[in-house]
Amino acid sequence: MAETYKMTIAGLERELPICPINDKLDIAAFVMFSDVELTVAVAEKLLAKSPYFDVILTAESKGIPLAYEMARESGKPYIVARKSLKLYMTEPISVKVKSITTAAQQTLYLSKDKADMLKGKKVLIVDDVISTGESLLALEKLVAEAGGIVSGRSAVLAEGDAADRKDICFLEKLPLFFK
Repeated sequence: MAETYKMTIAGLERELPICPINDKLDIAAFVMFSDVELTVAVAEKLLAKSPYFDVILTAESKGIPLAYEMARESGKPYIVARKSLKLYMTEPISVKVKSITTAAQQTLYLSKDKADMLKGKKVLIVDDVISTGESLLALEKLVAEAGGIVSGRSAVLAEGDAADRKDICFLEKLPLFFK
């Protein structure tokens, strides 16, 4: 049986599988996909803690269910920064990102129509986990390039040193597991 880390998030107990990142570090994998109960609960709690915003921005893909539910509960729109160019994307803007959970460097894209939705707006950046902050930084760059204003940064979990940051709101701390 795989090793797990048990934690309570938004009043719900979950067991997260422990996954190796390298020979010195393991992380507890947090994946909200298919967990509707948890997604609804954390969206409600994060909305209560988040500053005022006009629009939500998240990165593809693990933040999508959270951004959707926060948008549904708040009545505000959400936008997904895509990890690949799509045929329908016109005049895209892009930034590079290297995340702790992804092997290679990636690029995040917004089509012009989505970037225009951010222009002059207060943008709440939403993600499942903030760890190194690289994905967050990439989303902040997209907001700036689109002419938006970051009003806040929200995540379900803050991992490792991210839990000490004062510029993010999150629900629970997620430890790193050093070998």
